[in-house]
Amino acid sequence: MKNKQFQKLMSTSNKVEVVILNGFLGSGKTTLFRNLLSQSKKKEIPVCAIVNDMSELDVDGELISNTDIVEENNQILESISSCVLSSKKGIDKLDYTLKKLLSNQNPRLVIIETSGSCHPLPLVEYFKKHKEVKLTGLFTLVDSLMLAHDYNYGEHLVPKMQHNITQGKRDTVNLLVEQIMFCSHLILTKADRIAKEKLPDIATYIQGINPNVSTHSVHFGKLNIDALFELPEYNYFQVAQLIGELKSVLESQENQDKPYDLATRVIKDERPFHPQRLWDACHEHLDQGIYRSKGFFWLSSRNKYSLLWNQAAGSISLELIGSWRAGILEDDDHGLLEFELELLKEQVAKEKGRFGDRRCDLTVIGDQSKVDRFTEALKECFLTEEEIKLWKNGHEFTDPWPKKIVKLTN
Repeated sequence: MKNKQFQKLMSTSNKVEVVILNGFLGSGKTTLFRNLLSQSKKKEIPVCAIVNDMSELDVDGELISNTDIVEENNQILESISSCVLSSKKGIDKLDYTLKKLLSNQNPRLVIIETSGSCHPLPLVEYFKKHKEVKLTGLFTLVDSLMLAHDYNYGEHLVPKMQHNITQGKRDTVNLLVEQIMFCSHLILTKADRIAKEKLPDIATYIQGINPNVSTHSVHFGKLNIDALFELPEYNYFQVAQLIGELKSVLESQENQDKPYDLATRVIKDERPFHPQRLWDACHEHLDQGIYRSKGFFWLSSRNKYSLLWNQAAGSISLELIGSWRAGILEDDDHGLLEFELELLKEQVAKEKGRFGDRRCDLTVIGDQSKVDRFTEALKECFLTEEEIKLWKNGHEFTDPWPKKIVKLTN
Protein backbone atom coordinates (compact mmCIF):
# COMPACT_ATOMS: atom_id res chain seq x y z
CA MET A 1 0.00 0.00 0.00
CA LYS A 2 2.80 2.41 0.93
CA ASN A 3 4.59 1.62 -2.33
CA LYS A 4 1.49 2.55 -4.35
CA GLN A 5 1.15 5.80 -2.42
CA PHE A 6 4.81 6.60 -3.05
CA GLN A 7 4.44 5.89 -6.80
CA LYS A 8 1.36 8.09 -6.96
CA LEU A 9 3.19 10.90 -5.16
CA MET A 10 6.16 10.64 -7.51
CA SER A 11 3.99 10.65 -10.64
CA THR A 12 2.12 13.72 -9.38
CA SER A 13 5.31 15.60 -8.51
CA ASN A 14 6.67 15.08 -12.04
CA LYS A 15 3.67 16.70 -13.67
CA VAL A 16 3.80 20.23 -15.06
CA GLU A 17 1.84 22.63 -12.86
CA VAL A 18 -1.19 24.47 -14.27
CA VAL A 19 -2.78 27.64 -12.95
CA ILE A 20 -6.13 28.86 -14.31
CA LEU A 21 -7.16 32.52 -14.21
CA ASN A 22 -10.96 32.36 -14.20
CA GLY A 23 -13.47 35.10 -13.48
CA PHE A 24 -16.29 37.08 -14.98
CA LEU A 25 -15.94 39.44 -17.93
CA GLY A 26 -13.69 42.41 -17.20
CA SER A 27 -12.42 41.21 -13.83
CA GLY A 28 -8.76 41.90 -14.66
CA LYS A 29 -7.47 38.50 -15.78
CA THR A 30 -5.36 39.83 -18.66
CA THR A 31 -3.66 42.42 -16.44
CA LEU A 32 -2.67 39.69 -13.96
CA PHE A 33 -1.63 37.37 -16.80
CA ARG A 34 0.68 39.98 -18.32
CA ASN A 35 2.22 40.70 -14.93
CA LEU A 36 2.93 37.00 -14.28
CA LEU A 37 4.52 36.61 -17.72
CA SER A 38 6.68 39.67 -17.12
CA GLN A 39 7.88 38.16 -13.82
CA SER A 40 8.60 34.82 -15.47
CA LYS A 41 10.94 36.54 -17.91
CA LYS A 42 12.81 38.46 -15.20
CA LYS A 43 13.18 35.35 -13.05
CA GLU A 44 13.91 33.06 -16.02
CA ILE A 45 11.02 30.72 -15.21
CA PRO A 46 9.97 28.64 -18.25
CA VAL A 47 6.23 29.08 -18.76
CA CYS A 48 3.62 28.42 -21.42
CA ALA A 49 0.51 30.51 -21.87
CA ILE A 50 -2.98 29.76 -23.17
CA VAL A 51 -5.53 32.54 -23.63
CA ASN A 52 -9.20 32.04 -24.46
CA ASP A 53 -11.60 34.57 -25.97
CA MET A 54 -15.20 33.73 -26.82
CA SER A 55 -15.13 36.38 -29.54
CA GLU A 56 -13.56 35.92 -32.97
CA LEU A 57 -11.64 39.13 -32.24
CA ASP A 58 -8.82 37.82 -30.05
CA VAL A 59 -8.01 41.03 -28.16
CA ASP A 60 -6.56 39.34 -25.06
CA GLY A 61 -4.37 37.09 -27.21
CA GLU A 62 -2.98 40.12 -29.00
CA LEU A 63 -2.25 41.88 -25.70
CA ILE A 64 -0.49 38.82 -24.29
CA SER A 65 1.51 38.41 -27.50
CA ASN A 66 2.89 41.93 -26.98
CA THR A 67 4.67 40.99 -23.75
CA ASP A 68 8.47 40.75 -23.91
CA ILE A 69 8.66 37.04 -23.18
CA VAL A 70 6.19 36.12 -25.95
CA GLU A 71 7.82 38.47 -28.45
CA GLU A 72 11.10 36.61 -27.82
CA ASN A 73 9.46 33.19 -28.26
CA ASN A 74 5.94 33.25 -29.67
CA GLN A 75 5.72 29.46 -29.50
CA ILE A 76 5.03 29.60 -25.75
CA LEU A 77 1.63 31.23 -26.40
CA GLU A 78 -1.49 29.65 -27.88
CA SER A 79 -4.84 31.40 -28.38
CA ILE A 80 -8.23 29.69 -28.42
CA SER A 81 -10.91 32.04 -29.76
CA SER A 82 -14.48 31.97 -31.10
CA CYS A 83 -15.64 29.58 -28.35
CA VAL A 84 -15.74 29.38 -24.57
CA LEU A 85 -13.16 27.02 -23.06
CA SER A 86 -15.74 25.14 -20.99
CA SER A 87 -17.74 24.07 -24.04
CA LYS A 88 -17.14 20.67 -25.66
CA LYS A 89 -15.37 22.39 -28.55
CA GLY A 90 -13.32 24.44 -26.07
CA ILE A 91 -12.17 21.37 -24.10
CA ASP A 92 -11.19 19.61 -27.35
CA LYS A 93 -9.17 22.66 -28.41
CA LEU A 94 -7.58 22.89 -24.97
CA ASP A 95 -6.51 19.25 -25.11
CA TYR A 96 -4.94 19.72 -28.55
CA THR A 97 -3.24 22.96 -27.50
CA LEU A 98 -1.76 21.50 -24.31
CA LYS A 99 -0.34 18.52 -26.20
CA LYS A 100 1.23 20.87 -28.73
CA LEU A 101 2.83 23.09 -26.07
CA LEU A 102 4.13 20.21 -23.97
CA SER A 103 5.64 18.47 -26.99
CA ASN A 104 7.41 21.61 -28.25
CA GLN A 105 8.33 23.33 -24.97
CA ASN A 106 9.59 22.32 -21.55
CA PRO A 107 7.60 24.55 -19.19
CA ARG A 108 7.69 24.56 -15.45
CA LEU A 109 4.27 26.20 -15.39
CA VAL A 110 1.28 26.58 -17.72
CA ILE A 111 -0.95 29.62 -17.16
CA ILE A 112 -4.42 29.60 -18.69
CA GLU A 113 -6.63 32.67 -18.99
CA THR A 114 -10.26 31.75 -19.62
CA SER A 115 -12.88 33.95 -21.20
CA GLY A 116 -15.23 35.62 -18.73
CA SER A 117 -18.12 33.32 -19.64
CA CYS A 118 -16.15 30.14 -18.85
CA HIS A 119 -17.61 27.77 -16.26
CA PRO A 120 -14.89 26.04 -14.16
CA LEU A 121 -16.57 22.62 -13.82
CA PRO A 122 -15.56 21.11 -17.22
CA LEU A 123 -11.99 22.32 -16.68
CA VAL A 124 -11.82 20.75 -13.23
CA GLU A 125 -13.01 17.42 -14.62
CA TYR A 126 -10.57 17.62 -17.53
CA PHE A 127 -7.51 18.27 -15.38
CA LYS A 128 -8.47 15.67 -12.79
CA LYS A 129 -7.88 12.99 -15.43
CA HIS A 130 -4.81 14.52 -17.07
CA LYS A 131 -1.64 12.44 -16.94
CA GLU A 132 0.99 15.08 -17.81
CA VAL A 133 -0.12 18.16 -15.90
CA LYS A 134 -1.65 18.89 -12.51
CA LEU A 135 -4.00 21.71 -11.62
CA THR A 136 -2.70 23.61 -8.60
CA GLY A 137 -4.46 26.96 -8.67
CA LEU A 138 -7.96 27.75 -9.87
CA PHE A 139 -7.98 31.50 -9.32
CA THR A 140 -11.27 33.34 -9.61
CA LEU A 141 -10.92 37.07 -10.09
CA VAL A 142 -13.85 39.20 -8.93
CA ASP A 143 -14.32 42.85 -9.83
CA SER A 144 -14.91 44.68 -6.52
CA LEU A 145 -16.41 47.70 -8.29
CA MET A 146 -18.90 45.52 -10.17
CA LEU A 147 -19.88 43.73 -6.95
CA ALA A 148 -20.38 47.08 -5.25
CA HIS A 149 -22.52 48.58 -8.02
CA ASP A 150 -24.54 45.57 -9.19
CA TYR A 151 -24.81 43.36 -6.08
CA ASN A 152 -24.50 45.73 -3.09
CA TYR A 153 -20.96 44.52 -2.31
CA GLY A 154 -21.98 40.90 -2.79
CA GLU A 155 -25.00 40.91 -0.50
CA HIS A 156 -27.47 40.33 -3.37
CA LEU A 157 -25.53 37.58 -5.16
CA VAL A 158 -26.96 34.56 -3.36
CA PRO A 159 -30.57 35.91 -3.16
CA LYS A 160 -30.51 36.58 -6.92
CA MET A 161 -29.20 33.09 -7.57
CA GLN A 162 -31.87 31.58 -5.31
CA HIS A 163 -34.50 33.53 -7.25
CA ASN A 164 -33.11 32.08 -10.49
CA ILE A 165 -33.34 28.56 -9.06
CA THR A 166 -37.02 29.01 -8.16
CA GLN A 167 -37.65 30.33 -11.68
CA GLY A 168 -35.70 27.49 -13.34
CA LYS A 169 -33.39 30.08 -14.85
CA ARG A 170 -29.63 30.19 -15.41
CA ASP A 171 -27.86 33.44 -16.22
CA THR A 172 -24.64 35.28 -15.44
CA VAL A 173 -25.52 35.44 -11.73
CA ASN A 174 -25.34 31.64 -11.56
CA LEU A 175 -22.05 31.73 -13.44
CA LEU A 176 -20.48 34.29 -11.12
CA VAL A 177 -21.55 32.43 -7.96
CA GLU A 178 -20.39 29.07 -9.32
CA GLN A 179 -17.03 30.49 -10.39
CA ILE A 180 -16.56 31.48 -6.74
CA MET A 181 -17.75 28.08 -5.47
CA PHE A 182 -15.17 26.18 -7.54
CA CYS A 183 -12.13 28.40 -6.95
CA SER A 184 -9.15 27.47 -4.81
CA HIS A 185 -8.12 31.12 -4.43
CA LEU A 186 -10.22 34.25 -4.82
CA ILE A 187 -8.69 37.54 -5.91
CA LEU A 188 -10.50 40.84 -5.54
CA THR A 189 -9.53 43.34 -8.22
CA LYS A 190 -10.17 47.10 -8.46
CA ALA A 191 -10.45 47.22 -4.66
CA ASP A 192 -8.81 50.64 -4.73
CA ARG A 193 -11.93 51.99 -6.46
CA ILE A 194 -14.36 51.29 -3.63
CA ALA A 195 -14.45 52.46 -0.01
CA LYS A 196 -11.77 50.65 1.98
CA GLU A 197 -14.14 49.86 4.84
CA LYS A 198 -16.39 47.94 2.43
CA LEU A 199 -13.79 45.28 1.57
CA PRO A 200 -14.54 43.20 4.71
CA ASP A 201 -18.23 43.16 3.67
CA ILE A 202 -17.32 41.68 0.28
CA ALA A 203 -15.04 39.12 1.93
CA THR A 204 -17.85 38.11 4.31
CA TYR A 205 -20.40 37.56 1.55
CA ILE A 206 -17.89 35.60 -0.54
CA GLN A 207 -17.02 33.46 2.49
CA GLY A 208 -20.69 32.55 2.68
CA ILE A 209 -20.52 31.27 -0.92
CA ASN A 210 -17.22 29.41 -0.53
CA PRO A 211 -16.16 28.91 3.12
CA ASN A 212 -12.97 27.10 2.06
CA VAL A 213 -11.42 29.94 0.10
CA SER A 214 -9.27 32.80 1.32
CA THR A 215 -9.81 36.21 -0.28
CA HIS A 216 -6.94 38.43 -1.39
CA SER A 217 -6.94 41.92 -2.84
CA VAL A 218 -4.51 42.46 -5.73
CA HIS A 219 -3.70 45.86 -7.24
CA PHE A 220 -2.84 46.16 -10.95
CA GLY A 221 -2.21 42.43 -11.28
CA LYS A 222 0.69 42.39 -8.83
CA LEU A 223 0.84 38.80 -7.60
CA ASN A 224 4.20 37.19 -6.84
CA ILE A 225 4.77 34.36 -9.31
CA ASP A 226 6.92 32.47 -6.77
CA ALA A 227 3.79 31.93 -4.65
CA LEU A 228 2.29 29.83 -7.46
CA PHE A 229 4.92 27.13 -6.92
CA GLU A 230 3.93 26.71 -3.28
CA LEU A 231 0.37 25.64 -4.08
CA PRO A 232 -0.84 22.09 -3.42
CA GLU A 233 -2.77 20.22 -6.08
CA TYR A 234 -6.36 21.36 -6.52
CA ASN A 235 -8.70 19.70 -4.00
CA TYR A 236 -11.07 17.71 -6.23
CA PHE A 237 -12.74 16.00 -3.27
CA GLN A 238 -13.89 19.38 -1.97
CA VAL A 239 -16.02 20.03 -5.07
CA ALA A 240 -17.21 16.46 -5.72
CA GLN A 241 -20.72 17.08 -4.40
CA LEU A 242 -20.95 20.37 -6.29
CA ILE A 243 -19.98 18.60 -9.53
CA GLY A 244 -22.67 16.00 -8.90
CA GLU A 245 -25.31 18.70 -8.48
CA LEU A 246 -24.33 20.74 -11.54
CA LYS A 247 -22.99 18.23 -14.05
CA SER A 248 -26.27 17.40 -15.76
CA VAL A 249 -27.09 21.10 -16.05
CA LEU A 250 -23.70 21.91 -17.56
CA GLU A 251 -23.85 18.97 -19.95
CA SER A 252 -26.96 20.48 -21.52
CA GLN A 253 -24.88 23.59 -22.29
CA GLU A 254 -21.65 21.91 -23.40
CA ASN A 255 -22.33 22.54 -27.09
CA GLN A 256 -23.04 26.23 -26.53
CA ASP A 257 -20.03 28.31 -27.55
CA LYS A 258 -21.69 31.42 -26.12
CA PRO A 259 -23.81 30.37 -23.10
CA TYR A 260 -25.93 32.35 -20.60
CA ASP A 261 -27.72 34.26 -23.40
CA LEU A 262 -24.51 36.17 -24.04
CA ALA A 263 -24.07 37.67 -27.48
CA THR A 264 -20.92 39.04 -29.07
CA ARG A 265 -20.72 41.64 -31.80
CA VAL A 266 -17.58 42.72 -33.63
CA ILE A 267 -17.03 46.22 -35.01
CA LYS A 268 -14.42 46.69 -37.70
CA ASP A 269 -13.88 50.06 -39.35
CA GLU A 270 -10.91 52.01 -40.62
CA ARG A 271 -12.38 55.41 -39.68
CA PRO A 272 -11.58 57.20 -36.41
CA PHE A 273 -14.16 57.85 -33.73
CA HIS A 274 -15.61 61.32 -33.24
CA PRO A 275 -14.47 61.92 -29.62
CA GLN A 276 -17.55 63.83 -28.45
CA ARG A 277 -20.05 61.43 -30.02
CA LEU A 278 -18.20 58.45 -28.54
CA TRP A 279 -18.29 60.09 -25.10
CA ASP A 280 -22.02 60.78 -25.42
CA ALA A 281 -22.84 57.28 -26.70
CA CYS A 282 -21.09 55.66 -23.75
CA HIS A 283 -22.94 57.83 -21.25
CA GLU A 284 -26.32 57.36 -22.92
CA HIS A 285 -26.28 53.71 -24.05
CA LEU A 286 -23.96 51.83 -21.72
CA ASP A 287 -26.02 49.93 -19.16
CA GLN A 288 -25.88 46.77 -17.02
CA GLY A 289 -26.66 44.54 -19.99
CA ILE A 290 -23.29 45.34 -21.58
CA TYR A 291 -20.80 43.27 -19.59
CA ARG A 292 -17.70 43.81 -21.67
CA SER A 293 -16.35 45.66 -24.68
CA LYS A 294 -12.72 45.80 -25.65
CA GLY A 295 -10.42 46.31 -28.59
CA PHE A 296 -8.17 48.73 -30.42
CA PHE A 297 -9.22 52.07 -31.88
CA TRP A 298 -8.23 55.66 -32.65
CA LEU A 299 -9.73 59.07 -32.10
CA SER A 300 -9.68 61.79 -34.74
CA SER A 301 -8.31 64.14 -32.05
CA ARG A 302 -5.43 61.77 -31.22
CA ASN A 303 -4.71 60.30 -34.62
CA LYS A 304 -1.12 59.36 -33.82
CA TYR A 305 -1.95 56.92 -31.04
CA SER A 306 -3.18 53.34 -30.99
CA LEU A 307 -5.55 53.08 -28.04
CA LEU A 308 -6.97 50.15 -26.10
CA TRP A 309 -10.68 50.34 -25.33
CA ASN A 310 -11.36 48.51 -22.08
CA GLN A 311 -14.92 48.52 -20.69
CA ALA A 312 -16.26 46.33 -17.89
CA ALA A 313 -19.74 46.94 -16.46
CA GLY A 314 -20.09 50.73 -16.09
CA SER A 315 -16.36 51.45 -16.12
CA ILE A 316 -14.37 52.46 -19.23
CA SER A 317 -10.65 53.07 -19.50
CA LEU A 318 -8.49 54.13 -22.43
CA GLU A 319 -4.93 52.85 -22.51
CA LEU A 320 -2.10 53.80 -24.82
CA ILE A 321 -0.74 50.83 -26.76
CA GLY A 322 1.68 52.70 -28.97
CA SER A 323 1.81 54.84 -32.09
CA TRP A 324 0.34 54.03 -35.48
CA ARG A 325 2.98 53.84 -38.20
CA ALA A 326 0.94 56.26 -40.32
CA GLY A 327 0.75 58.64 -37.36
CA ILE A 328 4.52 58.61 -36.96
CA LEU A 329 4.98 59.48 -40.64
CA GLU A 330 2.67 62.48 -40.26
CA ASP A 331 4.61 63.74 -37.23
CA ASP A 332 7.23 66.34 -38.17
CA ASP A 333 9.17 65.44 -35.01
CA HIS A 334 9.28 61.69 -35.67
CA GLY A 335 13.00 61.49 -34.78
CA LEU A 336 13.68 58.72 -37.32
CA LEU A 337 16.83 58.21 -39.33
CA GLU A 338 16.47 58.32 -43.11
CA PHE A 339 16.63 54.54 -43.59
CA GLU A 340 14.13 54.01 -40.75
CA LEU A 341 11.78 56.50 -42.38
CA GLU A 342 11.97 54.75 -45.74
CA LEU A 343 11.35 51.37 -44.11
CA LEU A 344 8.30 52.76 -42.32
CA LYS A 345 6.95 54.24 -45.56
CA GLU A 346 7.25 50.83 -47.21
CA GLN A 347 5.36 49.17 -44.36
CA VAL A 348 2.54 51.72 -44.43
CA ALA A 349 2.31 51.49 -48.23
CA LYS A 350 1.45 47.78 -47.89
CA GLU A 351 -1.59 48.57 -45.74
CA LYS A 352 -4.95 48.35 -47.53
CA GLY A 353 -6.75 51.00 -45.46
CA ARG A 354 -7.00 54.61 -46.55
CA PHE A 355 -5.62 55.71 -43.16
CA GLY A 356 -2.57 53.47 -43.30
CA ASP A 357 -2.39 50.95 -40.47
CA ARG A 358 -4.94 52.82 -38.35
CA ARG A 359 -8.17 50.96 -37.67
CA CYS A 360 -10.86 50.22 -35.09
CA ASP A 361 -11.41 46.60 -34.02
CA LEU A 362 -13.81 46.23 -31.12
CA THR A 363 -15.85 43.40 -29.64
CA VAL A 364 -18.98 43.94 -27.54
CA ILE A 365 -20.29 41.23 -25.17
CA GLY A 366 -23.58 41.38 -23.33
CA ASP A 367 -27.20 40.34 -23.09
CA GLN A 368 -28.63 39.60 -26.50
CA SER A 369 -31.37 42.16 -25.88
CA LYS A 370 -28.88 44.98 -25.18
CA VAL A 371 -25.75 44.32 -27.20
CA ASP A 372 -27.16 45.30 -30.60
CA ARG A 373 -28.32 48.71 -29.39
CA PHE A 374 -24.94 49.59 -27.90
CA THR A 375 -23.09 48.26 -30.96
CA GLU A 376 -25.19 50.39 -33.31
CA ALA A 377 -24.63 53.43 -31.06
CA LEU A 378 -20.85 52.91 -31.31
CA LYS A 379 -21.03 52.59 -35.10
CA GLU A 380 -22.74 55.98 -35.26
CA CYS A 381 -19.67 57.50 -33.59
CA PHE A 382 -17.33 57.09 -36.56
CA LEU A 383 -16.58 60.23 -38.56
CA THR A 384 -18.89 60.72 -41.51
CA GLU A 385 -17.40 61.36 -44.96
CA GLU A 386 -18.17 65.06 -44.59
CA GLU A 387 -16.43 65.14 -41.20
CA ILE A 388 -13.42 63.32 -42.66
CA LYS A 389 -13.04 66.13 -45.23
CA LEU A 390 -13.20 68.72 -42.44
CA TRP A 391 -10.70 66.74 -40.34
CA LYS A 392 -8.25 66.45 -43.24
CA ASN A 393 -8.46 70.22 -43.67
CA GLY A 394 -7.37 70.76 -40.09
CA HIS A 395 -10.70 70.95 -38.24
CA GLU A 396 -10.43 69.91 -34.57
CA PHE A 397 -13.32 68.09 -32.94
CA THR A 398 -14.15 68.55 -29.26
CA ASP A 399 -12.48 65.87 -27.14
CA PRO A 400 -13.95 65.38 -23.62
CA TRP A 401 -11.90 62.24 -22.85
CA PRO A 402 -9.21 62.52 -20.12
CA LYS A 403 -6.00 64.04 -21.44
CA LYS A 404 -3.84 61.68 -19.43
CA ILE A 405 -4.06 58.13 -20.73
CA VAL A 406 -2.28 55.25 -19.03
CA LYS A 407 0.42 53.65 -21.15
CA LEU A 408 0.11 49.87 -21.20
CA THR A 409 3.39 48.26 -20.13
CA ASN A 410 4.58 44.65 -20.10
